[in-house]
Amino acid sequence: MEPVDKRNNQDEIIFGEDEIDEVVDFLQNKLKECKIMAFSGPLGAGKTTLIRSLLRKLGITEPITSPTFIYVNRYKNDQNQLFYHFDLYRIESVSDFLEAGFDEYFEQPNSWVFIEWPEVIMPLLKDNVCLIKLDYHDEKRKLQMQKFKKTEK
Repeated sequence: MEPVDKRNNQDEIIFGEDEIDEVVDFLQNKLKECKIMAFSGPLGAGKTTLIRSLLRKLGITEPITSPTFIYVNRYKNDQNQLFYHFDLYRIESVSDFLEAGFDEYFEQPNSWVFIEWPEVIMPLLKDNVCLIKLDYHDEKRKLQMQKFKKTEK
């Protein structure tokens, strides 16, 4: 895992398949700052793989599946922490997301939200969010993360 860049509240990492555990450690450390992690990138870039590995690291022992057809899966670890894994590939609009009541998951206590395909709800993702873009980089992957924190008024 090679940190490539860090500027303007943004991190960039190049990593191979054998370095996923290190990337997961990096992401786990960001959970202190980010209640929501939004993963974007092309098909096969590793969104589901990273989320599944992160959930394992966070103590989820039950089967972890992609919520492609049901939109969200809920997981709970032994510390009573809740994790919501969204796959929004099939959500067509912000209003569809809101009408389903999914925005309420963002405010649950002692919980974190991991979102695949967040583009359609980007206007809702403003505070305590890490936007994570995955892409191909030769034989490896490139992760770019930008953090957005709630501003005090």
